[in-house]
Amino acid sequence: MPDRGGGPTGPRIRVGRPSRRVRTLLMTLGVLAVLGMAFTMFAGFWTDWLWYRSVHYSSVFTTTLWTKIGLFFVFGLLMALAVGFNIWLAHRLRPPLSAMSMEQQSLDRYRMGIAPYKKWLLLAITALVGLIAGASASSQWRTWLMWVNGVPFGQKDPQFHLDVGFYAFDLPWYRFLLGFGFAAAILSVIAAALTHYLYGGLRITSPGARATAAATGHLSVLIGIFVALKAVAYWLDRYGLAVKSSDFKATDNWTGLRYVDANAYLPAKTILFCIAVICALLFFATLWRRTWQLPVIGFGLMVLSAILIGGLYPAIVQKFQVQPNEQAKEAPYVDKNLKATREAYGIDGAQVTEYPGTSTTEDKTKLRDDVDDAASIRILDPNIVSPTFQQLQQIRNYYAFPTNLDVDRYTKDGKDQDTVIGLREINLNGIPKRNWINDHFRYTHGYGVVAAEGTNADSQGRPDFTESDLPSKGDLGTYEQRVYYGEKTSMYSIVGGPQKEIDYSDDSGEKTYSYKADSGVSLSNPVNRAAYAVAFGEPQILYSGAIGDGSRILYNRTPKERVEAVAPWLTIDGDAYPAVVNHRIQWIVDAYTTTNGYPYSSRTTLGDTTADSLTASNNQRAVVAQQNQVNYIRNSVKATVDAYTGEVKLYQWDTQDPVLKTWMKAFPDTVEPKSKISKDLMAHLRYPQDLFKVQRELLTRYHVKDATTFLSGSEVWQVPDDPTNKSGSAVPPYYLSMKMPDQQAQAFSLTTTLTPNGRDNLSAFMAVDAEAGTSDYGKIRILKLPTNTTVNGPSQVQSQFNSEQNIAETIRLLRGGDSEVEYGNLLAVPLDGGLLYVEPVYVRGGGLKYPLLRKVLVSYGGTTAFEDTLGEALNRVFGAEGPTTEPPDEGDEDGGGTTPPPTSTNPTVQDALNDAQKAFEAGQEALKKGDWEAYGKAQEDLEEALQRAEDAQAQADKTGGGAGGGSSASPSSSPSPRSSPSPSSSPTSS
Repeated sequence: MPDRGGGPTGPRIRVGRPSRRVRTLLMTLGVLAVLGMAFTMFAGFWTDWLWYRSVHYSSVFTTTLWTKIGLFFVFGLLMALAVGFNIWLAHRLRPPLSAMSMEQQSLDRYRMGIAPYKKWLLLAITALVGLIAGASASSQWRTWLMWVNGVPFGQKDPQFHLDVGFYAFDLPWYRFLLGFGFAAAILSVIAAALTHYLYGGLRITSPGARATAAATGHLSVLIGIFVALKAVAYWLDRYGLAVKSSDFKATDNWTGLRYVDANAYLPAKTILFCIAVICALLFFATLWRRTWQLPVIGFGLMVLSAILIGGLYPAIVQKFQVQPNEQAKEAPYVDKNLKATREAYGIDGAQVTEYPGTSTTEDKTKLRDDVDDAASIRILDPNIVSPTFQQLQQIRNYYAFPTNLDVDRYTKDGKDQDTVIGLREINLNGIPKRNWINDHFRYTHGYGVVAAEGTNADSQGRPDFTESDLPSKGDLGTYEQRVYYGEKTSMYSIVGGPQKEIDYSDDSGEKTYSYKADSGVSLSNPVNRAAYAVAFGEPQILYSGAIGDGSRILYNRTPKERVEAVAPWLTIDGDAYPAVVNHRIQWIVDAYTTTNGYPYSSRTTLGDTTADSLTASNNQRAVVAQQNQVNYIRNSVKATVDAYTGEVKLYQWDTQDPVLKTWMKAFPDTVEPKSKISKDLMAHLRYPQDLFKVQRELLTRYHVKDATTFLSGSEVWQVPDDPTNKSGSAVPPYYLSMKMPDQQAQAFSLTTTLTPNGRDNLSAFMAVDAEAGTSDYGKIRILKLPTNTTVNGPSQVQSQFNSEQNIAETIRLLRGGDSEVEYGNLLAVPLDGGLLYVEPVYVRGGGLKYPLLRKVLVSYGGTTAFEDTLGEALNRVFGAEGPTTEPPDEGDEDGGGTTPPPTSTNPTVQDALNDAQKAFEAGQEALKKGDWEAYGKAQEDLEEALQRAEDAQAQADKTGGGAGGGSSASPSSSPSPRSSPSPSSSPTSS
């Protein structure tokens, strides 16, 4: 820039310079600091590249990197040019030197001060704004890739008749461009105005004109560009109404146009667009007229119009047209919202069926045999028995199981069996001696699968293991048991080198092993070692003798981390689960594609919707979403992570999802076709929990299809709180093999209960077919209960359990000493028009620090039972054997409703019953002392004595009766193993 000149300079003052040695030292330190910073940045980049290359997803790294770099330079350069050009132009248009006013004399000192550095100052300002703009633009890489690769949805919005892809892929990019344009225009105006002021083009206190003609023309053009961009914003706002969220009494996150939007805001935006265009032209006209009068009038008119037309007029329409007749006015728009929301969340096919809620069969004994056909009731709660797995199958302290185990299906004797499964993963906190070598070289992996039948427990209340011990053996056959990648495996390990790993330990001692897969990143290269030493902040990686030829570093080892890294455009389900597939342990991860740009579909917050009592107890959200608020979701990808090699595979699951197709265009060859899913893997895929939670939350309102009912709010449901704990959080959904009324056979399902808004009685039961590969997979069935009758909901059933006097007394005894009672999952099963509730009850007692299944609570039609086994409880509830805990008849002092024993009994039977009584009393005494070993022995003696009584009675019946020809004792009048006395008759059942 040419200088305006200045006054004479004063005498120069020579300042002492540092010595050559000091200068050399400072330069050396500066160079080393720069090199250190450069290598630190290089280390992060290089280790990321090596990791992506090791998992064979280097294209994800390069595509993302080049997209960010491209956006950074393009938009950073554009911003720098815009601001720099306007500073240069303002300086070029500065007025000639004239008589100095006081204002200009003050500014002249600044002009003289920056004169020698004008070029450098210009470069610094433009570089700064360019860097900031480029960094902001690079974060929009997802928006750019979705815009440039967008695939049509094949569906049009009902208002503007544009493809949904315009709102999902195009509109977000246009809004970014508009925001960038506004930023460039504002910064240019500020920079130009400051430059004009500094060099006299603008004057505040000087006499005469406040601005030169050149400054007036320059600034008016810039303001005209800003106003033109505002006109574009008004035009895009018209389409933005289709995806605009607003408060509406029908729903908290209403999205789309309402009556006031279509009849007030939409025409107002069109009028404001026209006014803004005219105003922009008036600003451009100052290039010829050299006056601010018309542009200022136009700008004032635009602001006034925005207030009156854009704010006041819609408020008048809402107050005087909508509110007096809201249902009639809003109904057409509610219909659009209902249709779009149901489509966007995949709940448009939900089948709602009326369900009576009460049994139609008078003789309940006939229903006992129907229970086994209705459901394979899982009494092993995967969210409680992890400590039991830990205690019985941990084997070594350096192994651990996840806090929440998983439910899967495995075939046993030709029949699918609901199975609770967990992996024995490495637990560094249990290592006998913690040091760097042990943590990262010796203890590197877990070992084996542990599985148990979900519908059974042994006589001690422990899981009935189908796969156990170390190495694991059982029904799963042979498979690679080493677990290098798992949910609890968060520490990096260095394997495959000179340092041997601990494989597992048995009676003969420790077994060692050396990793054989090519997973991880090789550390044979000294550059790689240096990079990881810097990246991990661990200098020993650089010089440790434990690292040599063949050494590889494993990190990013949790399944969710790995899938999220190779597919950053996916939202990952909160629960990865393991399965033995083709003789290998595979982690199965469900992944979603989402958008918040589906017109008319109401938004939901994933973090809130997927939270329940389990995620609350773990102090973490079930879903970590890139877009926390979404209004479209699909389970479009099924991913697997090999527990030994860490290999990640992505499979296309939803072949119709346009969002997935868009990402597959952006990242080609990263997602394999659905046809590549093996039959063995397909057998273990299931409907994901987080998607089900989102859908059930939406279906609390969107199960209705009528706008009038939706607006009235009379049919709003809610997800009930979990009654089995005091977290106050929603009840989680449960996997269960069961049969809905319209199904011919049991299907692996995901189920939940729903209650009326603000009430505890049951309003609906919801289930989705979770069996992948079947024709009904993903079909949602809702059993809607009548509103004119009251059917107990989960909290009411739990209250009934807790308030039953004899049950409460037994629970109190179970809690004696230092014992703790834990309630398992409260399962609901439709049965003959009613709902059967089943809840396992676990006890941690005595010296045992892990829960054992001690009791099972069952409720059906208001009748409850509390027994040692599920079979006994079902027998009591349905009257198949023994008494029930229904309200006692008058005069029944113990409240148990038991049948009195006969007056004459076979002597052999009587002897056996006497032994049973002694065993019962011994068990009660052991129970009070918390001696579970003695209690278990007493229960075995009781069972043996009752069996002798039953056998003796059967023999007596065959030979013609008991002693003295009197009536013989029957199993129903004695506490048989299959029908032991309930808490309502005596504490025997405890």
